[in-house]
Amino acid sequence: MKDQNSTQLLSGIHRRVSFQEGAELDGVGIPLLHGFGTSGVKKRGIGSRSWVQIDKNGKSQTLVLDKATLLKRCGLPARDLRLLDPLFVYPSTILGREKAIVVSLEKVRCIIMADDVFLLKSIDSCVLQYESELCQRLQTVKDQNDDLPFEFKALELALELASSSLDSQVTGLELEIYPVLEELASSISTVNLEHVRRLKSDLLALTHRVQKVRDEIEQLMDDDGDMAEMYLTEKKARMETYFATEQYVNNLSTEDAVSRSLPCSPTGSSIGESGKAWSSAIMSLSKHDSSASHSSSNRRWNVEELEMLLEAYFVVMDYTLSKLLSLKEYIDDTEDFINIKLNNVQNQLIQFELLLTAATFFVTIFAVVTGVFGMNFVDSVFDNPSNFDSVVIYSTICCAVAYLFFLLYFKHKRLLPL
Repeated sequence: MKDQNSTQLLSGIHRRVSFQEGAELDGVGIPLLHGFGTSGVKKRGIGSRSWVQIDKNGKSQTLVLDKATLLKRCGLPARDLRLLDPLFVYPSTILGREKAIVVSLEKVRCIIMADDVFLLKSIDSCVLQYESELCQRLQTVKDQNDDLPFEFKALELALELASSSLDSQVTGLELEIYPVLEELASSISTVNLEHVRRLKSDLLALTHRVQKVRDEIEQLMDDDGDMAEMYLTEKKARMETYFATEQYVNNLSTEDAVSRSLPCSPTGSSIGESGKAWSSAIMSLSKHDSSASHSSSNRRWNVEELEMLLEAYFVVMDYTLSKLLSLKEYIDDTEDFINIKLNNVQNQLIQFELLLTAATFFVTIFAVVTGVFGMNFVDSVFDNPSNFDSVVIYSTICCAVAYLFFLLYFKHKRLLPL
């Protein structure tokens, strides 16, 4: 009987368990925690987002793409999309992939391909400026002779907006810090110190961001392989040529197989022509492969165009970083000046305390003399009332002379600036 009840109890539990509905035990529902089921994880993993697609003609449209579709379309690993997520704080990064360039510079987070750009839709002013400026530039230079590839135009605009945004922040910080430091140097107060502390923390955070962008550009410039990966237009054209040649060879092989299945001509012209076409196609394909491999090897070193582009913004970021370092040095110099000033005030207080302590010591000696004479004992000094005035005068003179010798001794030892 006991085993039968246990079996019914276990079967009831296993039959009622569900991630969505919870469990039920003896008619009592036990809800599970929300969000810990597999459906919740699945929904979070396949969430769709709005992306702005900008083609090479300067036309933009808004698309709603889920993660899997975007990864398949751009040929990116899943970890690269985390760099574009606005909910996560990642340092500035530029990654060159097989079919795309992943750019995360300040507020501009986009995926650059050979023919279009996928920009994460946002109401941020920097993102809106990137979209409008890129469309305007593409439409303006469409009829002009511009040899710069599409991906480099999009990358250049991202670097330009990031550098201009950081430089404007540095300029605003300079205009705010210098007056505060001048006021602090003239008047040390708790309010001014707190203001400088807050500005210094903002300066350190901004320095870290500028340093990261500069280091990322420098790292790209030092690696020719990473720069070669960013020539998306060239890689796409080479792949299209390769696939076209391969399809042409496959068509020739199919025609050759059909001609072989037909009755042989007395002259054998069809076989000869197809054989010549086949051999020429093979030769062209081998030449294409050799030229492609040769161009691939040369392309790893022929990156002057991108290197010049990166070097221009490397100089800009280096100048911005130098301004931040100069501003930090000015703050450090002001802090050193304040510390010296406070130490000087502390030394003056110590000197005053020493003089006051010495004066208190000699006054105490005078008080001891007067206290001794105030005792109730019989002496001839008390016979004449004028002797009291003489004792007071002599005691005062002796204390003053002793204090003077004390000051001369400290002056001789250069302990007091007298």
